[in-house]
Amino acid sequence: MAIGDEQNERIATTVITGFLGSGKTTLLNALLSHPGMSNTAVLINEFGEIGLDHLLVHQISEDVVLLNSGCICCSVRGDLISGLRDLFLKRVRGEVAAFDRVIIETTGLADPAPILHTLMTDPLLTNKFRLDSVVSTVDGVYGNSQLDTHAESVKQAAVADRILITKADLASEDVLQALETRLHSLNPAAPLYRVHMGDIDPDKLFNAGLYNPETKSLDVQKWLRDEAYGDNDNSASHDDSHEHEHEHHHDHTHDEHSHGHDVNRHDDHIASFCLTFDEPLHWDAFVTWAEIFTQMRGENLLRIKGVLNIAGEDKPVAIHAVQHIFHAPATLPSWPSDDHRSKLVFITRDLGPDVIRQSLLQLNAAATETRIKPVV
Repeated sequence: MAIGDEQNERIATTVITGFLGSGKTTLLNALLSHPGMSNTAVLINEFGEIGLDHLLVHQISEDVVLLNSGCICCSVRGDLISGLRDLFLKRVRGEVAAFDRVIIETTGLADPAPILHTLMTDPLLTNKFRLDSVVSTVDGVYGNSQLDTHAESVKQAAVADRILITKADLASEDVLQALETRLHSLNPAAPLYRVHMGDIDPDKLFNAGLYNPETKSLDVQKWLRDEAYGDNDNSASHDDSHEHEHEHHHDHTHDEHSHGHDVNRHDDHIASFCLTFDEPLHWDAFVTWAEIFTQMRGENLLRIKGVLNIAGEDKPVAIHAVQHIFHAPATLPSWPSDDHRSKLVFITRDLGPDVIRQSLLQLNAAATETRIKPVV
């Protein structure tokens, strides 16, 4: 994986997801009003599904229009790959203004995973675009009931890098606090923000990826945020000085029916945890584990991020997966700190930490034994 200038040349891509009526278009309108967002291309599913306030001042082609903010807006009719490719080629040919960021708005019922898979696996897209952040909007008034009844809304929040609670001015403080507690249990590493009419500093939503464009380097600690998972991993000790901004602390690696509320809630099936391994991992053992779990339980592995200490290697390796798709591993230039343990953070559905930890340890032990077994 390229570092520095080559990474900086890839176009930062943000996915905005959220359930029906949760304020995605309102957020998009507010973001486009910021002066620093003028070099942004916006991809949406259909123009007819949204109500952009900006006047369409120039029709470039059937699918691409220029907004009065200077942003390019592209209607993607079901094919994200061709939409992004076409938009990039128009940029290269000078048919649209140069843009340095893409925002993709999903439909309210969309599973964001296929979009992330596309950005992680298509050869052209991975060379020209980099996944910068996933932003999920959650309705402050109806969010709790939507999480109860719609699995899509749970998944949208679970895979997000940033979560925005919208319509916060219309909900009581008790309702908002309960929603925040619930969302933090779903996704401890995602900062939570309350917003009104989409009003938020764009800088809070972007630069959540492994690459930090400000320093032109890989920011492992900001990307992984393993400290947000607290002490819910028995194989590691964590620094309690790093706390989530709302200072919620939850242990949700216990039995999924022990919350003391309706056991039919969709998020009762979601677990978030960090696993730490003191001994180096053998790369072939990790690859074997990943192949087995993604083939057999890929639908249950909502998102995985990790930094691995690979046996025989001096530099750490960063890995990132969404369900059954792994992004190409990245060898980092150096360790971010003196702590050289492997750390893997998971958001899973109906899959606890013990089976993951034990299976990876067993494969690693087998690989270690194979390497040290004497030749007779």
